[in-house]
Amino acid sequence: MDDLTQQYLDYLIIEKGLSKNSLVSYSADLAQYLTFLEKNKISDLDDVDTAVVLAWMVHLSRKGLSGKSRARHLISVRGLYRYLISEKKVSTNPVKHIDIPKTGLSLPKIMTVKEVEALLAVPDTRKPREMRNSAMMEIMYGAGLRVSELIRLQLQDVNSSAGFVRVFGKGSKERIVPFGSKARAATMDWLEQGRPFLMKNLSSSYLFVARAGKPMTRQSFWKIIKKYAGMANLSYNITPHTLRHSFATHLLEGGADLRSVQTMLGHSDISTTQIYTHISKDYLARMHQKYHPRS
Repeated sequence: MDDLTQQYLDYLIIEKGLSKNSLVSYSADLAQYLTFLEKNKISDLDDVDTAVVLAWMVHLSRKGLSGKSRARHLISVRGLYRYLISEKKVSTNPVKHIDIPKTGLSLPKIMTVKEVEALLAVPDTRKPREMRNSAMMEIMYGAGLRVSELIRLQLQDVNSSAGFVRVFGKGSKERIVPFGSKARAATMDWLEQGRPFLMKNLSSSYLFVARAGKPMTRQSFWKIIKKYAGMANLSYNITPHTLRHSFATHLLEGGADLRSVQTMLGHSDISTTQIYTHISKDYLARMHQKYHPRS
C-alpha cells in the first residue's frame, strides 16, 4: 500500500504540479488513512469497501476533526483511488459514492486571458525545441488536454488542416476536440520545421519528441511550464493543469454551454465540470459590479 501511495504522490508532483505545502497535506492525510487500514488488518487497497471508508470518516470525527478537515482527508483518498483505477492498480473505488460536504473548499487557480497570452508569448519560435514547447502549450490551452493526454499524442491524432485533435483520455475513452487557429499554426510550424530538425534520421509515431526521438515526459513538460511562467513574471504556481482549468473557465466566460465544455474536457460526469461554473459566476459578478450603472 505504501508503494502505491508513493506512486500517487509522485503523480501529484509531476502531473498536477502540487506545491510543497499541498503535497505535505496529501501525504499526511494518506498516511493516517493507511494507518487506520493497518489497524483494522487491511493490507490491500483493493480490499477496502465503502463501509470501511465510512468507518474511517467516523474515526476522524471522533478524533475531533472539523467537517472541512474531514472533507480534505476524503478528497485526498478519493484522488488516490481515482489514480489507482486509471492506472488499473485496483478494481473498485470505495469512495466513489461518498459525497464530500460543502465546506467552502478552494477552487482551482485560473489564469486571466492576459496571463495566458504572456505565457504563450515566451518561447522563441525560431528554435526547434521552442517550436515544440510553443505547440505543446498552445494545444494544451487550445484543447484543454490533460498533460498525460498531451504527451501521448501520436502524429495520426492531429488533423492540422481541420484544426482537430483526437484524444484518448481516462479509461481510453476517445474524444475529438478542436484546438483553434493559434494552436494550429504553432503545430504546423513544429511539424514542418522543428520536428524534422530534431528527428534527423530517427523515426517516432509521437507528435512531441525529446532527445533521440523519445516522447516528451510529464516531468520535462512541467519543468518547461515552470520556467516559462518565471520568464513571464507570473508570481504564483503555474502548472500544466492550470492551462486546462483556464481553458474551461475562459470558454464558459465566453458563453459556451456546460455540456460542450464537459465533452471537450472528457469528463464522464457533468458535476466534475460544474466547478468551473462557480468560477464563472464570480467573474460575471465582478463584470456586473464594474460595468452596470446601478451595481
